[in-house]
Amino acid sequence: MKKKLSLIVLACALTLGVSGCGSEADTTTSNDRESMMAYSEAIVSSFSQTPDEVFDQYEEMSDLQLNLMLLNTGFPVDSENFLSMVESWKAGEKECGEFISYGDFEAEMTSSGIVVSTEAEYENKTADIEFTFDEEQKMDSMTINAHYSTSEILKKAGLNTILGMGTVFVVLIFISFIISLFRFIPELEKKFKKNKTAEPAKAPAPTPAAAPVVEDVSDDTELVAVIAAAIAAAEGTSTDGFVVRSIKRRQSNKWNKWN
Repeated sequence: MKKKLSLIVLACALTLGVSGCGSEADTTTSNDRESMMAYSEAIVSSFSQTPDEVFDQYEEMSDLQLNLMLLNTGFPVDSENFLSMVESWKAGEKECGEFISYGDFEAEMTSSGIVVSTEAEYENKTADIEFTFDEEQKMDSMTINAHYSTSEILKKAGLNTILGMGTVFVVLIFISFIISLFRFIPELEKKFKKNKTAEPAKAPAPTPAAAPVVEDVSDDTELVAVIAAAIAAAEGTSTDGFVVRSIKRRQSNKWNKWN
């Protein structure tokens, strides 16, 4: 029984301790929220009165110069986050129109830090301006979320759907066109093969036969006289009835075999 009572007392003590710590944390956070909301309001007020030329000068400054300027102004933000906030402000005015006014600032504790927000009025529509602070109460980022009407949301969703489906159909049509060209591949292969086999190798031109050598023996008087006498004896005539002008050797002559 005593053990149970001691456990109950210990549980109550832990509960009271946790609630006390939570109250102290909330009090500390609530004290810091005022300063964070003041910083956020100062940023919005400063950006709304800053011309675009000054924003361009901020972007041209070095990190050291920009950090020194922010240190002098007292804003708890570094140069990189400050430039991203400038870009967000420009994008918000481009989407919503010229800035007109803003409302009250509210701070909310989240898992990543504290978010300070306000509703702003622009020329074309309203938007929420949100500042995010880290655990060290330094500004991380600024975002501008425009308020869209139901018709604008449906129109934007419809355009996104049409664009997405249109892109898919265009890609499918292109793929189908590529696949349809595959049937021409065998025909092209056959055509290339025919072109290679259509031109046979040219046979070498036949070399002309050498003309028979004609031996001019008109100067060989002794040989001519002998041949003339042999012909005259074979014909039974004299050598006065003909004249030997040339002598040709026959290819089928049997004497060639022995030479």
